[in-house]
Amino acid sequence: MEFKYALVHEWLTPKATGGSELVVKEILKYIDGDLYSLIDFESINPESYLYGRSIGTTFLQHFPLARSGVQKYLPLLPLAIEQLDLREYDVILSSSHAVAKGILASPHQLHVCYCHTPMRYAWDLTFDYLNNSSMGKGVAGILTKYLLHRLREWDVISANRVDYFIANSNHTARRIWRCYRRQAKVIYPPVDLDRFSFQSHKEDFYLTVSRLVSYKKVSLIVEAFNQLKKPLVVIGGGNELNKISQLANANVQILGFQPHNIVEKYMAKAKAFVYAACEDFGIALVEAQACGTPVIAYQGGGASEIVKDIRQYPETGTGLLFDTQQTKSIVEAVETFDKFQSQFNLENCRLQANKFSSTIFKKSYLNFLDQCCQEFHSVN
Repeated sequence: MEFKYALVHEWLTPKATGGSELVVKEILKYIDGDLYSLIDFESINPESYLYGRSIGTTFLQHFPLARSGVQKYLPLLPLAIEQLDLREYDVILSSSHAVAKGILASPHQLHVCYCHTPMRYAWDLTFDYLNNSSMGKGVAGILTKYLLHRLREWDVISANRVDYFIANSNHTARRIWRCYRRQAKVIYPPVDLDRFSFQSHKEDFYLTVSRLVSYKKVSLIVEAFNQLKKPLVVIGGGNELNKISQLANANVQILGFQPHNIVEKYMAKAKAFVYAACEDFGIALVEAQACGTPVIAYQGGGASEIVKDIRQYPETGTGLLFDTQQTKSIVEAVETFDKFQSQFNLENCRLQANKFSSTIFKKSYLNFLDQCCQEFHSVN
C-alpha cells in the first residue's frame, strides 16, 4: 500500500544544525515526503541540502527577525503549528523538540513523532530560562511564568495527538513518560561517522565543543581547567562567549565558532573530550569517540548510554563519567582519567561510536514505522 507522507519540523534556518536537523535530513533520504516547518530559510540557502525545495511554512515566516530565532515568538508557536493543513496525507511524521508534534490530524491519519526532547524551556529548563532572562523578573516575570504554565498545558494536550512516540534515548523516553505519560520506542539518532577519521596518536590537550549557553555548563569546565592548569581548547559560539573568554586562564584557548573541518581536526587530536551538559542524547560524545577520542562527561542524560566508563568496563571502556555538574567533580574526573589513560584501547571508542551509525538508524526507523502502519491500519 502506497502512503502519502508529510514531515514536520520546528524551524529550518542556517543556524539550526543540531541533532534534530540531522534526523530530518536522514529521514528525507529514504522517505519521499513533503516537508513543513514554522519557518524556512534553508530552501533559499545555496549551501543547504534543502536548497530549492518547496517547504510549507506558517504565518511566522513573514514576522520581523524570525530568521534569527522564531523562539522570540514563543507564545505564538502552538497557534502557528496548528495552522498547517495536512489533511491530504496518509502518514504524518514529526521531528519535535518544541511544537512540531502539535499539528492537527484526522482520525484516519497516522502520526509518528520522533521526539528529541519534551519542550525544554517549558519543563526542565524553566527556572534556567527565567533566571537568565530579563523577562523572568517583576511584572514581566509573572506574565512569563503564566505563559509557560499555559504552554505546558498545551504541550500535554498536543502529546495526545501523537499515535506513536520515538525517543532519541532512554533518558528522553523517561522524560516523555514524566511529562506526557506516554511510552516511547528508543531509536538513537544517526551520526555521520564518515566525517570523523580514527586517529590513535593524540596530542597533549583536552577539548570541549558546544554552544556556549548556560545549560551547557562550559564555564564549569573552564573553571576546572583553570585549577588543573592543563591545556584545554574550547570551540563554539553563543551568548556566554564573552563571559567564558574572560573567565579563561592562559592554559585555556577559546576558539569561538569553527567550521566542521576544524572541529573534526581538533576532535581527532585531543587527548580527551570533556562535556558537562545534561543532554537528551549527545551527538558530540559519539563524534569524539568516532575519532578514537575518549570522553569525560557528566553521567546525566544520554551520556551513560553513549560512554562506557572504564572503571565499570576495564576491557572495553571508552571514557569516564562524573556524577555532579560541579567544578570539583570535573577536576576529580580529569585527574582520574590521567591515571587510567594508558589502559584505554582507542579502537574501542570507534567500535562504540559505530553503534550509532546512519545505517542502524535507517533500519530501526523504517522497521518501526512499518510496524506502526500495520498496527494503525489493522484497527482503522
